[in-house]
Amino acid sequence: MFTALSLITAGILLRQADRLHFARHTPHTAPARQLLALQRARANNLTPTLLLAGQWTQIAGLWLLAAHHPALAVAAAFGVAVQLRHLQEASHHAVHGVLARTRTANHLLAEALAHLPLGLAPVAVRHQRHVRDHHPAATLATDPNLTDLHQAGLRPGVSRIRFALALLHPLTPAGAAATLTGLARDLRAHPARQAALLTVPAAAYLTAGWTGLFAGWLLPRLLLYPLLAWLSLIVEHTWFDPEHRTGPQPHVEAGRCLRLYPRNRALAALAAATWLPYGDLHHYAHSAHPGLRWNYLPALERHLPPPHFTPHGLALGAHTVTARHHHALNAVTACEEPVKV
Repeated sequence: MFTALSLITAGILLRQADRLHFARHTPHTAPARQLLALQRARANNLTPTLLLAGQWTQIAGLWLLAAHHPALAVAAAFGVAVQLRHLQEASHHAVHGVLARTRTANHLLAEALAHLPLGLAPVAVRHQRHVRDHHPAATLATDPNLTDLHQAGLRPGVSRIRFALALLHPLTPAGAAATLTGLARDLRAHPARQAALLTVPAAAYLTAGWTGLFAGWLLPRLLLYPLLAWLSLIVEHTWFDPEHRTGPQPHVEAGRCLRLYPRNRALAALAAATWLPYGDLHHYAHSAHPGLRWNYLPALERHLPPPHFTPHGLALGAHTVTARHHHALNAVTACEEPVKV
C-alpha cells in the first residue's frame, strides 16, 4: 500500500513541474497575442515530458493499489480511466503543436506516451482528422465528430430511451464493439503498434496480477475511458442547433460552442480534474485560438465574450447540455412535419 500511494504522490508531483513553469506571472485575463507571447517564451521539452511521465507513474501506483482490496480495484479502474483521459487530452495539445517546444518533441511525446500505449491512431492521422477536418468544420455536415454522434444514434427524432443509450454509447454492446473495431482498424495496418499496445497490459499484469490486468487496464481502456472521452465530445458544441455566424474566429466559435459549469466552481473543478482535463472545460477558448496551450485558456476565456450557451449542468434539469441536444434533435423533426388542419 505504501508503495502504491508513494507512486501516486510522485506522479502528481512530477506533473506540477509543468503547471508551475507555465503559471508564472500569468494574467487573470488577457488577449490571445499576449498569452501566445508568454507561451512562446516558456515553451520547453522537459516539463511536458515530466507531465506525461507523471501520468504513467500514477497509473503504476493505481495498478498496485488495485491488488489490495476489491473496493480499491474499483477505485483504481476509475482512476486509471481518468489518467488515460488526461493522456488523450495532453496529446491533443501535442497534435496542435503546443505541448512541447519543437514539432519533433510534440510528435514523439504524443506517440510514445499516449498514442502507442493506448492504441490510438498515428499522430499524423489524428492531426488530419482533428486539426484539418474538425476545427474548420465544427458542427457542419463534413465534421467527422458529428458523423460519430449520428452513428451512435443522435439523430433527428430520437426517442428518449434511444437518446439516453446514445449518451452512454461506449457502455452499450454497440459502443463496446465500436471501440474494439476502432482499435483493430488503427492497429491492423501498423504491426509495430500492436506490440507497443501489448506492453501496457503486460506491465499491468506483472505489477498486480489478474486484478491489475482487468481493473488496471481492460476495464478502463475498453469501457470507462471511452465513456469519459465520449461525454467530453458531447459537451464541446451545440452540435444540433449551432448559430452559424461569419466574422472573426471567436465570434464564429461563440455561436457553436458552449461552456459547462460557468457558475459552479466546485463542479467545474471536478470536471477539470477528471473528464475535462487540460483545458477541455474551456473548449470554446480553445476553438477560438487552437494554438494556445491549456494553461492560458482560462485567461483568454475571461477576455472573450461568452458563448451562446452556458448550461447549468450536464444532464439533470432543463437548462442542461443533454436537454438542449434532445430538444434540438426533436425540433428538427417537428419543423419537418406537415401542419395538420
